Amino acid sequence: MTVRPLDRLIRPKSIAVFGGKEARRVIYQCDKMGFAGDIWPVHPREDEILGRKCYRSVAELPGAPDASFVGVNRELTIGIIRDLAARGAGGAVCYASGFREAVSELADGDDLQKALVEAAGDMPILGPNCYGFINMLDGALLWPDQHGMLRIEKGVAVLTQSSNIACNISMQQRGLPLAYILTAGNQAQTGLADLALAVLEDPRVTAVGLHIEGFDSLEALERLGLRARELKKPVVTLKVGKSEQAQLATVSHTASLAGNDAVSSALLARLGIGRVETLPELLETLKLLHVAGPLPSYDISSMSCSGGEASLMADAGVKRKVNYRALKDFQRQPLRETLGQMVTISNPLDYHTFVWGNREKQTEAFTTMMKGGYALNLVVLDFPRLDRCDAADWTTTCHAVIDASKAAGAHAGIVASMGENMPEATAEMLMRNGVVPFYGIEEALAAAEAAAGIGEAWAKPQPAPLLKTTASEGEAVTLTEHEAKQALAAHGVPVPKGLTAGTAEDAAQAAETLGFPVVVKGLGIAHKTEASAVKLNLAGREAVLEAAHAMAGVASGFLVEKMVARPVAELIVGAMRDPVAGPVLTVGAGGILVELLEDSAILTLPTDETAIRAAIGNLKVAKLLDGYRGGPKGDVDALVAAVASAASYVVSNASIIEELDVNPVMVLPEGDGVVAADALIRLRKNP
Repeated sequence: MTVRPLDRLIRPKSIAVFGGKEARRVIYQCDKMGFAGDIWPVHPREDEILGRKCYRSVAELPGAPDASFVGVNRELTIGIIRDLAARGAGGAVCYASGFREAVSELADGDDLQKALVEAAGDMPILGPNCYGFINMLDGALLWPDQHGMLRIEKGVAVLTQSSNIACNISMQQRGLPLAYILTAGNQAQTGLADLALAVLEDPRVTAVGLHIEGFDSLEALERLGLRARELKKPVVTLKVGKSEQAQLATVSHTASLAGNDAVSSALLARLGIGRVETLPELLETLKLLHVAGPLPSYDISSMSCSGGEASLMADAGVKRKVNYRALKDFQRQPLRETLGQMVTISNPLDYHTFVWGNREKQTEAFTTMMKGGYALNLVVLDFPRLDRCDAADWTTTCHAVIDASKAAGAHAGIVASMGENMPEATAEMLMRNGVVPFYGIEEALAAAEAAAGIGEAWAKPQPAPLLKTTASEGEAVTLTEHEAKQALAAHGVPVPKGLTAGTAEDAAQAAETLGFPVVVKGLGIAHKTEASAVKLNLAGREAVLEAAHAMAGVASGFLVEKMVARPVAELIVGAMRDPVAGPVLTVGAGGILVELLEDSAILTLPTDETAIRAAIGNLKVAKLLDGYRGGPKGDVDALVAAVASAASYVVSNASIIEELDVNPVMVLPEGDGVVAADALIRLRKNP
């Protein structure tokens, strides 16, 4: 059933409240924040609550409420939701717990949740097991607790399943203008992505942050990414649950590389949705997105009046994609003239204290730096304690940054290396003047990286719709290596010339037909190396006979192949079925280095050669492919084509593919191609 839009629920003109103390708190919060619409309490015994007439039931209400807070027990909740839906209400918050989240304690929890969704019909509901939401643009709070927010005219929205985390976020003192906080609880009917889509449409919302425990709908997430791009309103997520890896009956290396968390990152990147690791990073990123939006590049500058701070900034950037690009020639002489001969002109820049307290000189220096074309310009500035010290010179520096940002037409931020060293009033003043107040060096760089990642994604063409398939429920079967290679070869993956043999004599004959040297492998064995079922570089008939006789006890037959020349590098190309994203592709360092290096990238499907080339270029093993320390360059073009061919095979078999593992893919010197030296495929046969 299609649920009606959420507009009436989250931007109500009338609110009905059901229940006792929680409902009373909702009324109190709406009054405190100046809600201008109607509030209708519903209670079976009270005549009035907080000066408002009480109604006995949904039927007695003066009209169909836009939003309702249902703060009664779980059984009564279902009846009230049914009555509201029948009355044509705009939507409701289901506060009660004891539904699907409590199935281990309450046997009927799952059934009650299904009954609740059925009762709602096409009326939107949030929860159950959630506090509701705070709309500070309109002063509408279906929220039965304290919060730390103020009325604003424009700001960001933060959405989470967790009501307690939402409450914590509302108490932030970082200068972040919070327009909405919304909780989804169990997401019985309405998920976080649907809520995010609804708040994106509000012209007063500048960016959206999601605290995600699990993706409720891949289709809704894909719509969210597309709509965010269309509206130029960025979305950033804190995806928690670096989870168990999806390796049901896994017999390959692929699943050990492609855990659900890695797939989540690839999925979000594809959709142009940013990702951060902590709540502080989420809030700091939202501040940057509110002020500047997505960044056009990873290039940043850093300025501080201390070499120690410059070193901290430089070191923190090592593990990030941010780039402290060198200054341009036209910047050097003006900086030298402003700062003096003793200052090293570099990025990060330690501008010393020669211009400290001098707004004009600081503005000149900061403006020159900000004219360098950086996506973001940072100034490190930790305030002294205001209860014990004089912060006049620090305030002067803030105004110099504001002046320079306006003069250069550049994005700027002031970074307190320790969050407590940025007064909230200062943060709010900076935000009003278009300068981002960052609480923490790590958080500032995480924000820059996330904002640049969104900008990078938006600069590319809109990605093709994600591959959506229904997985077969048939029994999983493993193809022999020869069968797997033939299947891949049909899609263009280069494989060695090879022949199968049933006996040692047949293997020797096959080797002579192919020409020496050859490789002999035992068939029917998942991990051939561990079982001593692989013999390499066999140069004659007797060597082949000896090898085949040695592995005859564990092998069901033999695969004889031409020996591949020494490669520049060995890679792995694999695929597995993710519970949310479906089949995804993995490419990374292969051979014996798979688990040792953990050097891999995930590609959601369908993909293209541009994305494949970028993924390979970001691997550590890319240095080998580029001719490490004078060695030969690898045939990257052939590698990209082979990965694209493997992706074609996976897409063509999307409903039945369970696992693909091509390891190693031998990358030969430039112009000589690549060869898939080993391959494993598991398919689910249609029942």
